[in-house]
Amino acid sequence: MPLIHVLIVLIVVGVILGLINRFIPMAGSIKSILNGVVVIAVVLWLLSVFGVLGQLSTIRGGK
Repeated sequence: MPLIHVLIVLIVVGVILGLINRFIPMAGSIKSILNGVVVIAVVLWLLSVFGVLGQLSTIRGGK
């Protein structure tokens, strides 16, 4: 995936999250959880895009 597409996706996700945080009324704790989930999802997606997560998925633990 070209770097410009990654940048566009990050900008779109950031704008959408900012609009949700600003215009949708919800408790502060729910906003914190939502922001955390979105950040974790974006980090996992970025790791997958750059191939780091693919290498980590081949590691098996336990039986």
